[in-house]
Amino acid sequence: QVQLVESGGGLVQPGGSLRLSCAASGSIFSINAMGWYRQAPGKQRELVAIINSGGMTNYVDSVKGRFTISRDNAKNTVYLQMNSLKPEDTAVYYCNAQISSRAFQYANDYWGQGTQVTVSS
Repeated sequence: QVQLVESGGGLVQPGGSLRLSCAASGSIFSINAMGWYRQAPGKQRELVAIINSGGMTNYVDSVKGRFTISRDNAKNTVYLQMNSLKPEDTAVYYCNAQISSRAFQYANDYWGQGTQVTVSS
C-alpha cells in the first residue's frame, strides 16, 4: 500500500510565499513523475506543475516564474515552492505520483488528501 501525505498549506497575503511538501511512503519500488494539481471552487482540477524522475519540469502558464517544483528522490518527496502568490492561486492543492510497487510492474497513480491554500488580505 502507498500513501501520499501533504503538508504546508495555509492562509497567506497576496505577494507572500508558501512551500508545499508531499511525502510518499509504503510499498515503493520506483517513482516516475510527481506533480501538483489544484482545484478551486466551481472549477475543474488542473495540473500546476510536474517533474519527472530525471528532474525535467513543466508548469501551467499562470504559475511560470512564480512556482518551482522539486523532488528529493532519497526521501520520496516532492515540493512546490510558491512565491508572489495571487488570490487566483486559492485552491485545494493535491500531489500526485506515479509509483510502481514491484519491479516490472506498471506504475499506478496515487493522490494526496489535498491541502488548502488561501491567498487573501
